[in-house]
Amino acid sequence: MTREQKSQVIKDLTAQLTENETIYLADISGLDAGSTSNLRRACFKAGVKLAVVKNTLLKKAMESSDKDFGELPEVLKGNTSLMFAEASNAPAKVIKAFRKKSEKPLLKGAFIEEAIYIGDDQLDTLVDIKSKDELIGEIIGLLQSPAKNVISALKSGGGIIAGIVKTLSEREG
Repeated sequence: MTREQKSQVIKDLTAQLTENETIYLADISGLDAGSTSNLRRACFKAGVKLAVVKNTLLKKAMESSDKDFGELPEVLKGNTSLMFAEASNAPAKVIKAFRKKSEKPLLKGAFIEEAIYIGDDQLDTLVDIKSKDELIGEIIGLLQSPAKNVISALKSGGGIIAGIVKTLSEREG
């Protein structure tokens, strides 16, 4: 790889790191071609971009990015794959589901909206993180439930009042 190619790769990686709020680093070494294809397919279905990168180039891209990756550059040893996604828990779910059949991929670390997670033991924590859309849905559900209760109480109460008024008007007549 020429110096110009390396600098272009670093520029591209820096742009990807800057644009994405959910970045996972995983080790997929040891997966055969079939398993790697299955992992790529699972990532595509889940809306996760997967790319194998050179550690030195990724480290330089992290340094030139405006984000603080904390201890993440320290885990850049051995084989490293980058995973980008919109939903913060999507890559963790893909890794966990894939690991039911295989020992890999191993989670090296993750950067999620300025929070840093280091090590494979963080996988369950990352799976449980709710995505922005899931949180908004829960909030809307919580906000709607009191309004629904008030409306149903008014409807049922209105029926009772109408019944009483009708009964009283029939008695007078």
